[in-house]
Amino acid sequence: MLNIRHETPADYQTVEDMTRAAFYNLYEPGCVEHYLVHTMRQHPDFIPELDDVLTLDGKIIGNVMYTKAKLVNDAGDEKGILTFGPLSIAPAFQRKGYGKQLLEYSFKQARQLGYETIVIFGSPMNYVGRGFQSSYKFKVSLPNGQYPAAMMVKELKVGGLGGQHWRYYDSPVMAVSEAAAQKYDATLAPLTKRHQPSQEEFYIISHAMLGDN
Repeated sequence: MLNIRHETPADYQTVEDMTRAAFYNLYEPGCVEHYLVHTMRQHPDFIPELDDVLTLDGKIIGNVMYTKAKLVNDAGDEKGILTFGPLSIAPAFQRKGYGKQLLEYSFKQARQLGYETIVIFGSPMNYVGRGFQSSYKFKVSLPNGQYPAAMMVKELKVGGLGGQHWRYYDSPVMAVSEAAAQKYDATLAPLTKRHQPSQEEFYIISHAMLGDN
């Protein structure tokens, strides 16, 4: 039976191990996502009410975590928004619709908490089916005015961005130290780092920009 509930301290290591297995060698040789999970729970921008695990017959097979972020318009007005990640599904259960169920559940929770907008970075093919669109369409850019192809927006409240130009600022917790992540990873059971095609795909989409600066 499937169930979605909030993560508890008893789940922490299971979730970190699952995240490591899900992301290892996906975007780079090794990964840092499990270290982000390890550190973000104690950060003031972390939102425990949106920290969910998906269980199948009592076993954790998925997790999603949200943090606060903000948009700033050209007049200097700020708007509190959300970003999520990592979204982790255990490797044996990927591409079976479990991530979709977990995300849709979290969207309902986010609306109930009063949030209007989610901004994420990822592969568009994984998220356009969940209602995400190019940030360029919403005039949501990086602080430097660029529009990454991997940057997407979902309006939980349609029209909430009002057609203005917004600059996106994520939480400082997202600035993961590669050295710290590698040091932490070295304390865990060894996994083999390797190169694979998904890393080149990630490099291309993460460096592609849309529109005019």
